[in-house]
Amino acid sequence: MECDAKISSVRSVAGKLRTAALRPITLVGLMGVGKTTVGKRLATRLGLPFVDADAEIEVACGMTIPEIFERFGEAHFRDGERRVIARLVDGAPKVVATGGGAFVQADTRALILERSLAVWLDADIETLVERVQKRDTRPLLAGSDPATVLRALAEVRAPFYAEAPITVRSSGGPHAETVEAIIAALFAANRGRK
Repeated sequence: MECDAKISSVRSVAGKLRTAALRPITLVGLMGVGKTTVGKRLATRLGLPFVDADAEIEVACGMTIPEIFERFGEAHFRDGERRVIARLVDGAPKVVATGGGAFVQADTRALILERSLAVWLDADIETLVERVQKRDTRPLLAGSDPATVLRALAEVRAPFYAEAPITVRSSGGPHAETVEAIIAALFAANRGRK
């Protein structure tokens, strides 16, 4: 009997994971919130491919994002970003991590909302500052105080991020907790879409 209960539990978990992964999942939020780190773990947990939109942009352009910003400016970068994201949210289930500004752009946001299930990963400014200081590849932070920049960005971008149908808080705790919270929210959102 105990064995039957374990098998039933495993089937229940597997069914929940399948239901959570019905369509592309796009992670949005401020830089440092963990879209890439959490996204990779989420994709592994759901048995889906993971794609980082910023990495795909760099491959498509043959240069880093800071180089694109410096050479062509933000408007050019955002146009390329929209085209890359359109390709990534093509309907096949996968986990896509976007750059912090992608969802703020009206065309890109509409595309993400239409073709995928957007998840806003949110975190407090202190957690974000701690995380962004680990890398110096963020053009919007170059030569600036991270806390000041992140507070200003949060104020402007939060109303856009709030348009995502799912919001999950990313704390300073283990990423596995955030992953499980996302899976539960995806399962609930997709349950009626089978």
